[in-house]
Amino acid sequence: MRRILFAILVLSLCIVIVGLSRSLYDLWKKQDLIISYQKQLAKQKNENQALKQKLSKTYDPRFVEEQARDNLFLSKPGEQSILIPSELLISSNSAKPIEDLTPNWRKWWNLFF
Repeated sequence: MRRILFAILVLSLCIVIVGLSRSLYDLWKKQDLIISYQKQLAKQKNENQALKQKLSKTYDPRFVEEQARDNLFLSKPGEQSILIPSELLISSNSAKPIEDLTPNWRKWWNLFF
């Protein structure tokens, strides 16, 4: 009789220990999840702050004037707009780098030998 009670007691304690272990494991995983969400929240707050700064910059009259001049080609009263042909402009984009047509295996060969 004592052995049966002892076996039932040991079995019930094992069930309780397994249940508590599983609960601790779940809590540990949830804590990692909370930490990752807190990092995402901090990142989103920083991005939101940067966007708010950009938005407040757009209300500045100088920014509006700059955008009107650059993108819409508008000018102030009394000013004249001059359009320069693109052929006359010297830009770094027009100078394309010369492509090396040497095969890769030859480059490796030259590197090592």
